[in-house]
Amino acid sequence: MIITNIDSVPGRKVVEHFGIVQGSTVRARHMGSDFAAGLKNMVGGELKGYTKLLEDARAEALERVKQQAQQLGANAIINVRFATSAISQGAAELMAYGTAIRVE
Repeated sequence: MIITNIDSVPGRKVVEHFGIVQGSTVRARHMGSDFAAGLKNMVGGELKGYTKLLEDARAEALERVKQQAQQLGANAIINVRFATSAISQGAAELMAYGTAIRVE
């Protein structure tokens, strides 16, 4: 599966367009991560627990996009984007979306 954030696949011809595909995951923070983040806020530095949480969420959302595109018969996804939104205090959605196509 070819995945790109540009609007075409260089050197490939689009032969079929399947439309928008998306995948999302909702993640909640861990109480331990919140405690560690509170301490880091006092001294500064990377909030590694949150970084890992977002990396995992991006990977899961992207995997769901790929699965949806494959079910449609696509072999590429173009214009891939990520978006986040707060669901409730301590929980957020991370969504990946793009355009499923078939290229030759």
